[in-house]
Amino acid sequence: MIRESQLNALVFAIFLAVPAWALWADEPFTITLMTRAAVFALAAVGLNIALGLGGLVSFGHAVFFGLGGYSMGILAYHAQTYTPLMEVPFLIEGTNVMPVIWLVAVVVSALAALLIGVLSLRTGGVYFIMITLAFGQMFYYFAISWSAYGGEDGLSIYMRNGFPGLNTLDPIQFYGLCLVLLSAALFGAHRLAKSPFGLALGAVRQAPQRVETVGLDGMRIKLVAFVISGAITGLAGALFADLNRFVSPTMFSWQLSGEIMVFIIIGGVGRLFGPVVGALVFVGLEHWLGGLSDYWHIYLGLLLLAIVLFGRGGLIGMVAGREKSHG
Repeated sequence: MIRESQLNALVFAIFLAVPAWALWADEPFTITLMTRAAVFALAAVGLNIALGLGGLVSFGHAVFFGLGGYSMGILAYHAQTYTPLMEVPFLIEGTNVMPVIWLVAVVVSALAALLIGVLSLRTGGVYFIMITLAFGQMFYYFAISWSAYGGEDGLSIYMRNGFPGLNTLDPIQFYGLCLVLLSAALFGAHRLAKSPFGLALGAVRQAPQRVETVGLDGMRIKLVAFVISGAITGLAGALFADLNRFVSPTMFSWQLSGEIMVFIIIGGVGRLFGPVVGALVFVGLEHWLGGLSDYWHIYLGLLLLAIVLFGRGGLIGMVAGREKSHG
């Protein structure tokens, strides 16, 4: 079997080669598909920090994805309508500058993850799953009732936001931005897993009582991991909204939380490139099988069943073996 690091390099090469071929062949839709895969992979990298490293099964990560999306949508909407977001007690205007939007999306998502984490991490197991799911449903129905920003119909943005020095309406340039951010998140996840904090997080997952015995605060460690996880997923939500130039309450739905988790399961829970492989496979199945049948999720279900029964390490584990590598 090939080493996992070699497989990771091969997967990354696909993310470079396929868009390059699509640019040469004048196939912009293929670039858009790869952009979608990169954004979903980024969201799953965020969840994988909580799930793969911390053992936190969250069914509410769509909250952070949606908050990132609505952060982009609201700021861009006020920029395109030339209306201030807030005038009292101080003036806050909209913006269409991507780095500013990304910063707002990350901060808003991190604060939400802090609040949700403080409340939900007091529990564990199925109770933690149910609490995160409940938060997701709360945000979903709030977005539906938020008529100022489209309510159930969502909110359209006429122009994609800008990045200094780039034409973000060019599919390959926007894809490049998404790939750079995905690469940065993967590098950060790799460094986190190898750091003392990452080792402590793994210890909390495996033997929480022993961690408490040596004087470490297990809840605080899990909370920090949950906040980092939510921030990365929020950034992915802002990119997804910019890709579609549209935000809607479905970004908060529990089905989306489940899909992000499916990406990780397909690729391999706790594997560095597990979320990337899972997102790539999911987008590929959605495109190729979705064109053949409206019930393509049946085939996705069969794939998940096969992985759970015969390849607990996901597709990466089936190819590279059971040993996990974050390199």
